[in-house]
Amino acid sequence: MKNTKHRHLIIVLSTILLSLMVIACCVGRYTVNPQDMLYAIQTKMTGEPGNLAMENVFFVIRLPRVIAAVSIGAVLSLCGAVYQGIFKNPLVSPDLLGVSKGACVGAAFSILLGGGMLARQLSAFAFGIIAMLMTMTFPKLLRNQSNLVLVLAGIITSGFMDSILGLMKFTSENDTDLAAIVFWQMGSLASIKVHEILSVLPVFAVGAFILLSLSFRINILSFGDIEAQSLGVNVKKIRWIIILIASLLTASAVCISGTIAWIGLIMPHLARMLAGSDHIKSLPVTMLMGGIFLLLIDTIARTATSLEIPLSVLTGLIGAPFFAWLLYRQKAKVS
Repeated sequence: MKNTKHRHLIIVLSTILLSLMVIACCVGRYTVNPQDMLYAIQTKMTGEPGNLAMENVFFVIRLPRVIAAVSIGAVLSLCGAVYQGIFKNPLVSPDLLGVSKGACVGAAFSILLGGGMLARQLSAFAFGIIAMLMTMTFPKLLRNQSNLVLVLAGIITSGFMDSILGLMKFTSENDTDLAAIVFWQMGSLASIKVHEILSVLPVFAVGAFILLSLSFRINILSFGDIEAQSLGVNVKKIRWIIILIASLLTASAVCISGTIAWIGLIMPHLARMLAGSDHIKSLPVTMLMGGIFLLLIDTIARTATSLEIPLSVLTGLIGAPFFAWLLYRQKAKVS
């Protein structure tokens, strides 16, 4: 019965996601009706002459942005769920642990040096790992591994990375670099390019596949180190593999979209409410809900007003009240 309910949930969420993708491809300043969209796809596949403006809107602007929103939302949600599982802490996420801010600093550093997409991705990954190490080291120095101390360590790391980012903006020599760094801080998919999303999709696919294949081990790690070791799991090795892959996915997302806060915190909790705490079932649900959420947010951001709203502004309006409610709900467990 539970497996049937889970399959139905996956089918419903997949249907919602596909429907929203079609709607997102159609709406905007230049409206595209579904019939014209299908005609553009047909002419592109057959090589026949068609409406060039329509093809550019759909294939160059809308479709890459929709794919980016879905994939980045799914990846950030997956990373949040994985972090919460291996740290046994429902209050952590890539942005709360400082990984997103660290990756943003790495991307900004690469921008100042004039690096390309690969350099930006590697730099974001390196600084994301550094931020993660800083966050994990602080509770060990205090000899206090409580949930509250880990969250506070992430806030400290994020504040430190924010200061470095501010220094980079202050020392940037031209307005172009400054605007690019501000873009990473606020999060946006406005200038997404086809080659950018194609460069990170393989990383997203491989990384997500590995994390999903390790979902049973994440279940075991969430029980505690002693229990996991008694079941024959190499705790340190598996934990570091998961951390490195999740940090790489976070950095890859940040290097093309900037910092998009709250998704990695909100979606895992909502997914567990629907699918339960078993990561084998909850992780796919988390990814689907993350893709739906960010696609919906991005569509609102580019259609609600004449000026595009930064994504982190909208996610913060939803995420901050949710986090306050979550802290209230977990008040007996965060001390």
